[in-house]
Amino acid sequence: MRLQRSPLLAAVLGLITCICVFHTTAAIDIPLEVEQLPTITAQSPSSLIAFPFDESFPMTCEAKGNPEPEFRWTKNGQEFDPSLDPRLMKEENSGTFVIPNNGNLTEYQGTYRCYASNKLGTAISKEIEFIVPHVPKFPKETLDPVVVEEGQPFTLKCNPPKGIPPLQIYWMTINLQHIEQDERVSMGLNGDLYFSHAVEKDSGRDYCCFAAFPRIRTIVQKTAMSVIVQTKKSDMSPESANAILERKPSLLTPSTATSETQLVKGEDLKLECIAEGFPTPQVEWVKMGHQLPTKAKVENHGKLLIVPRVEQEDSGKYMCKAKNGLGEAVHYFTLKIEEPPEWVIEPESQLSMIGSEVLIKCSASGTPQPTITWRVNGELLQGAPAANRKVFDDTIALRNAKASDSAVYQCEASNKHGTLLSNANIMIMNLSPIILTKEGEDYSAVEGKGVMMHCNVFSSPPSTITWSKDDSSDSVEGPRLTIHENGSLEIYSVEKGDTGQYTCLAKNTEGSSAIDAMLYVKDPTRIVVAQEDLQILIGTTAQLSCLAEYDKSFSNDFELLWEKDDMKIALNNTENSRYFVEDGILQIINVSHRDQGVYTCVARTPVDRDTASALLMVLDVPDAPEPLLLSEHKSKSVKLKWIPGDDHNSSTTEFIIEYEESQWEPGNWKELLRVPGNHNSAVLKLHGHVDYRFRVSGLNAVGRSLPSKPTERYKTPPAAPDKNPENIKIEGHLPHEMDINWEPLLPIEHNGPGLEYKVSYRRQDVEEDWKEHLVKRHSFVVKNTPTFVPYDIKIQARNHQGWGPEPKIVTGYSGEDFPSAAPENVAVEVNSSVVKVSWTRVHKDKLHGHLGGYRINWWRLRSLAASKKSHEDKHTLTLPGDQNHATVPGLTPFSEYSLIVMTFNGRGNGPGSNQLNFKTPEGVPEKNPVFRVTDVQKHTVSLVWAPPLEPNGILTGYLLEYQLINDTEEMGPLQTVDISNPDTTKWKLRDLEPVSKYKFYLRSCTTVGCGPVVSEECTTTLETTSTLTSTLGLSKSASPSPPSTPKSPVTKPTRSTIGEGLWKISEALNTSKTFHIIDGLDPGTEYTVRLIPNSWVDNSSIFEDVITTEFTGLASIHGGISTQGWFIGLMCAIALLTLILLIACFVNRNKGGKYSVKEKEDLHPDVESQGMNDDTFCEYSDNDEKPLKGSQHSLSREIKAGDSGDSLVDYGDEDVQFNEDGSFIGEYAGRKEKRVSAEIKATIQTPA
Repeated sequence: MRLQRSPLLAAVLGLITCICVFHTTAAIDIPLEVEQLPTITAQSPSSLIAFPFDESFPMTCEAKGNPEPEFRWTKNGQEFDPSLDPRLMKEENSGTFVIPNNGNLTEYQGTYRCYASNKLGTAISKEIEFIVPHVPKFPKETLDPVVVEEGQPFTLKCNPPKGIPPLQIYWMTINLQHIEQDERVSMGLNGDLYFSHAVEKDSGRDYCCFAAFPRIRTIVQKTAMSVIVQTKKSDMSPESANAILERKPSLLTPSTATSETQLVKGEDLKLECIAEGFPTPQVEWVKMGHQLPTKAKVENHGKLLIVPRVEQEDSGKYMCKAKNGLGEAVHYFTLKIEEPPEWVIEPESQLSMIGSEVLIKCSASGTPQPTITWRVNGELLQGAPAANRKVFDDTIALRNAKASDSAVYQCEASNKHGTLLSNANIMIMNLSPIILTKEGEDYSAVEGKGVMMHCNVFSSPPSTITWSKDDSSDSVEGPRLTIHENGSLEIYSVEKGDTGQYTCLAKNTEGSSAIDAMLYVKDPTRIVVAQEDLQILIGTTAQLSCLAEYDKSFSNDFELLWEKDDMKIALNNTENSRYFVEDGILQIINVSHRDQGVYTCVARTPVDRDTASALLMVLDVPDAPEPLLLSEHKSKSVKLKWIPGDDHNSSTTEFIIEYEESQWEPGNWKELLRVPGNHNSAVLKLHGHVDYRFRVSGLNAVGRSLPSKPTERYKTPPAAPDKNPENIKIEGHLPHEMDINWEPLLPIEHNGPGLEYKVSYRRQDVEEDWKEHLVKRHSFVVKNTPTFVPYDIKIQARNHQGWGPEPKIVTGYSGEDFPSAAPENVAVEVNSSVVKVSWTRVHKDKLHGHLGGYRINWWRLRSLAASKKSHEDKHTLTLPGDQNHATVPGLTPFSEYSLIVMTFNGRGNGPGSNQLNFKTPEGVPEKNPVFRVTDVQKHTVSLVWAPPLEPNGILTGYLLEYQLINDTEEMGPLQTVDISNPDTTKWKLRDLEPVSKYKFYLRSCTTVGCGPVVSEECTTTLETTSTLTSTLGLSKSASPSPPSTPKSPVTKPTRSTIGEGLWKISEALNTSKTFHIIDGLDPGTEYTVRLIPNSWVDNSSIFEDVITTEFTGLASIHGGISTQGWFIGLMCAIALLTLILLIACFVNRNKGGKYSVKEKEDLHPDVESQGMNDDTFCEYSDNDEKPLKGSQHSLSREIKAGDSGDSLVDYGDEDVQFNEDGSFIGEYAGRKEKRVSAEIKATIQTPA
């Protein structure tokens, strides 16, 4: 039946594992558009075996031609039509049919041939033999036992059935136990089992021959055979009974003296010689006149010679020789190598013009020489030849060929080893050119590369092909251009100028044809930024860069890809993905070992590509060494070996060996030894009586590896201690005792149980005998010793196994006592801030211990600029060692100091030297703590300042300098004002430029020089403004408190956001201060200002006034309070009170009276007096000359009116001190020295 191609048939065809693709030998390629002869394109192999486990068996025959070929088959030379058999499946428009495996295949067995025909001729396939194998079986038979006398040879026949090769034969027992084969017993190539001589153990009833046919998956078994070996009779002597008759060898196979073997070239040669005899013969092989081939091998205990894939040079005569001590037997093999047919000249398909001469050649080689048979369109070429055709053995000649001579000529070469078949299509025709290449093809080429533009032409006779460019009639030519035989134009090293339209023109005698093609020359793709080899730490992120340039016309087709080890990296951009590419950068997240490799960046367009590769090496700590092996076991050592782990691209620098013992600290691993990284073993020195385990770690530049698996336990036997205690310390905490301490042996160093120490000591150079004590602790106290005398001391360890090594003797001293003498002849050399001290050393007999060094204690008695004394802390300078001089720094100039010198030892300080007083010379003053601009006008500026806290001498005056700063910040000439009155704290500069910026500098001076500078900047105004200034003078006699008591100005805003009635109190003011600046006030607010004593208990005040601040930027002029009559009267009263206060203080001081100070005040003021920053564009400059911080800080606090003020304690140390004259030693701006003035002035400024 005829069937369309079905899924079942397609599935059947898909199961085919061996289909021969059959190509007609062709020198031409005729397009299917042109009428042409049939050509077989595919067929089944020459042998097709119907294995029982296959579902179907396709008989393949495919062909092409124009008109479409028709197919027919022959079977065993007879016509066979598959469509007439309903069991066969045939495909439409194909010669293939399928034989299903329905269990009845025998009728299909035979030799098939396919014919493909059209009106021009017929092509034929090779013969296909369809083989239906039968199931091989051994015949059912009853076999008599094989009876053999001991020592005689015998053979067990197998005679396997025939079947599909390969055949495999096994000899086994009925229980499937292989029969043991050796030099005496062996199986031949024919399957028989040969015994060179029988022995008693050969007797048995289950010798079975199994034949296996693996291609049909079948094993068959022969009927079991029995063997009976008859031994000698029992009436013989034991020696005769056990004797086997010795005899020379004879061949069991081959049985003749000579034989001849014929093989086909490429087959394996197998020659065997199996001999009998006793003793068992040995077999040797030689090739007569030659060496055995190098590829030859001997198997089956020397009885089988195999030469694989024989060639002609392997032919010749071979000999086997079987010999024993009694003689030898030989056999000669003659090997002849024959060959199946091979083409010498295979006929070729030809396309020829009408009237031409055609020669068809066909010749083959082989052994024996193949026979050549010619066919035309599948029919034997015999009988009367055509008029224009002649046959000359291997050649057919066609003269003056006509179109009717077109046919398929078959040449068949055959000998007994095989057959070759070739179809040659001979086309006789005249045809104008047909260009098979598509019209209007576009070609893109990369500048500098080559391009091939095709023009595939079919014609008869052959065409002449030319190429032209851009409508030019001239053919293109040049050293970079080549027109190939197939018509293609190749341009080498393409240039931009090669862009354009190209025309291919094909001409012959029958006509012409042409096509156009367009060539575009593109910029090459180049990787301009390529990643270099990279080393990356495991677990981090690797970044590989790649940047490429390409032709802009490929912007939509350009691709940048990454490959690892020539495999494309899949970028799925999921959460679990570790690969990301952005802007040409490949990021590998959390790098692991599997990421190591060669990464290639591929930049490609449709016409070219460029690549760049880099090696990514992942760095990691080494793998743990494995395995560990202990060897060379000794009582105090063992050798440890290991195999280093992978170093992960960073060389191992060290191996760290650790141990763990089970007695003292089980589970705690400690380092034992380090060895270089190029070692893989170490000898470990061990302690006695320890149960050890060991492990090893590797170390490289990345870090330390995990430890290896530990070794098995290794316990050392007990031994005497290897060492004695170290770090012996001898100290004397008491004068008549000596404390001996030492570092005890570690538990692992005990080397055994029962550890104790023997302490031995004696007076050095006094006693000869040692005093000895055994102790278990690691300290010992020797009592009743002289003070600080030397002793010889040694400590030795021992345990139950014995004493440790002989200990070293160390020298120690008994307890120390305090030094009993002070340094003498203390002297000083003084400058303004440093004093050099010298003394005479204390004699060593007075030290009573190890000299620790000397100490200098000094303290400041007073400032020479003040009449009162100072009580400052003592300072100490410690000088280790044996010194007799030192330099004491950091002294205050113009002061009186006192110092003492003492020595010290381990027990403590000795007595101090006699107190030595000295004075430091005068120096330059410190910088002024306050420097402000207080009244800025159009041509004048007022400056106020405070004297230096430490004048370091007697003030002689002040140096005031100023200079103009222009709009470009350039400094004008420096103007100088020398102020010779040291009591001056205010100065007014005149004749200044209006609306100009000035910088002012101030330094305090003594006779030695001027101190550091402070500076201030401000800008003069456009017009003169008035300010309200209230200056109050307090009379000494009117003061209710001591004149040196600090005062606190208190401000009370009558209208403020803080709340009605809240007072703010400034820090305590020294009575020598002539002004105080209150800033931070709110504009347009009315304030009450009071000046009160520090001990404010009855709400009394020295001075009180009410002021109103103006809004910023407004300059309204008001009449000052200084013009009011009540204010003038008040000032006179205050002056009188001040005078009375001063007189009272003077009288009280002469009486030596003291003033009591309230211990605890209810009020703790905390008002901070900030620097002035008024609205006259003035600012305080503190670039290089910062004033003392103490002058910028004070206490600030809110209190209610009527509360008591600060006590003296709040402004000084808790240990409040008064001088003899009753004055308070308080603190002003962080310093304890105060300047005393007889007048107190308070200046309050606000813009008028």
